[in-house]
Amino acid sequence: MRPLHRVDCFLVKRVYLVVMKPLFLATCAVLGFLGFKAGAAPLEIGAPIPDVSGVDQAGKPVALKEVAAKGFVLVYFYPKADTPGCTAQACSLRDAYQELQEKGVRILGVSADGVEAQHKFQEKYHLPFELIADKEGKVIDAFGVPRIPVIGFASRQAYLFKDGVLVWRDLSASTKQQAADVLKVLDDIRHASKAFTGP
Repeated sequence: MRPLHRVDCFLVKRVYLVVMKPLFLATCAVLGFLGFKAGAAPLEIGAPIPDVSGVDQAGKPVALKEVAAKGFVLVYFYPKADTPGCTAQACSLRDAYQELQEKGVRILGVSADGVEAQHKFQEKYHLPFELIADKEGKVIDAFGVPRIPVIGFASRQAYLFKDGVLVWRDLSASTKQQAADVLKVLDDIRHASKAFTGP
């Protein structure tokens, strides 16, 4: 006859194998189907830009680590091309593009749309910057950007890098104020740099 504690352990193990494990696996499958993804943790300030590549609206490869090696690079994520909030966000950056260029900022927009959708979005609104077509979600996941449940689109977030290092992030990025937010951060960085180096 088994000792009581061994019987208890045996029963717990049997319950886990027969009931809990299949239930756990089924739950994971359902969450995956609905668009919940564990992914990586969001990038922290001071982190290097992920060594990941995508394709732009013209189907050309873009290696983010190479692009961000020098100067400022803004990588912003949006759920769906040519939808109201995403259009407002993109047009905010478009309208401030000259000022952002003067400050040395290169812009990359990223969503789970395909190349054709990104191309149409860029052409329709005359967007002067690149849009990454991340249908497989490699860039989205590398940045730790959460997916919107059920539909699997990227959440709206923005990341600013300087010389390949993250200096600012917005995990609930604005739409109409996206450019204003970035310009304010750039001014803060410039003022901090002046204060550090002196007159």
